Amino acid sequence: MTHNSAFKRNEAAGLDLGWVNQIKVNRNAADRRAASLANRRTVKKEYQAAWLVKAIQCIDLTTLGGDDTPGRVERLCMKALRPLRTDLMDALGVQGLTTGAVCVYHEMIAPALKVLNGRLPIAAVSTAFPAGLSSLETKLREIELSVAAGATEIDIVITRQHVLTGNWTALYDEMLAYRKACGDAHVKAILATGDLVTLENVAKASWVCMMAGSDFIKTSTGKEGVNATIPVSLVMVRAIREYYEQTGFQVGYKPAGGVSTAKSALQYLTVMKEELGNEWLEPHLFRIGASSLLTDIERQLEHYVTGNYSASHRHAQP
Repeated sequence: MTHNSAFKRNEAAGLDLGWVNQIKVNRNAADRRAASLANRRTVKKEYQAAWLVKAIQCIDLTTLGGDDTPGRVERLCMKALRPLRTDLMDALGVQGLTTGAVCVYHEMIAPALKVLNGRLPIAAVSTAFPAGLSSLETKLREIELSVAAGATEIDIVITRQHVLTGNWTALYDEMLAYRKACGDAHVKAILATGDLVTLENVAKASWVCMMAGSDFIKTSTGKEGVNATIPVSLVMVRAIREYYEQTGFQVGYKPAGGVSTAKSALQYLTVMKEELGNEWLEPHLFRIGASSLLTDIERQLEHYVTGNYSASHRHAQP
């Protein structure tokens, strides 16, 4: 994970159940704020182009299909290294543009490493993704194997029952064990927010995972019925802001699942800028988990450069 030299990784702050138990979320207020952010007029013309280039830099280009093959992953990685056509890059005056990382299953780390060879982070989903219902011993071993295979980021899934039953100590201990197993690899905690029922649960789970040392908190596996949403994102980024104010540690944020259009990417960038500031608009603190998003962004940038939209099938599919 690339970051500036002054960046400090989140360290386990210790579980504060008094703080966790007093967390409350005003659903109506969260929905109103989310609607105002989502419906705001978007930036236009060259400003929009610049924001879309920024979005590309923050994409975790993802393939998590049961039919993944080494060839598909190699193509994905080549697209991650050159996400825009050369003529568009030249017209935009952009050089060296890449996505933030690629995200794959454990078995696809080797073909990703073959192409990327250290030029981009490789994120591996782990801990019995997406349900997370294997033994803790199995999940910890999976993390260790992925790190040994060359993954520099690990996207873990929490055990949802710990949240649904309010067993915050169990969630904290689990997350602490995951962080330790990751070693130097950065860890993203997937909350599977669509399964957590309430925004209060989302807020509490966010805090517990950060207290246990998670480097990122992430909305979804992409496999739940409901994935990333603006209200959920608002709750999570405000938890990140408060955690930073209390501890001095910056935790990253990753919406994932259903972020497939340039317009939706701009909405999430707006949330980050408005709630956390420009510092969080960098790949070491913001990622978008996506597969088809890059195609739409490329189409929008082609329209900006040429005045015409091309059919999506004319763009290389990641």
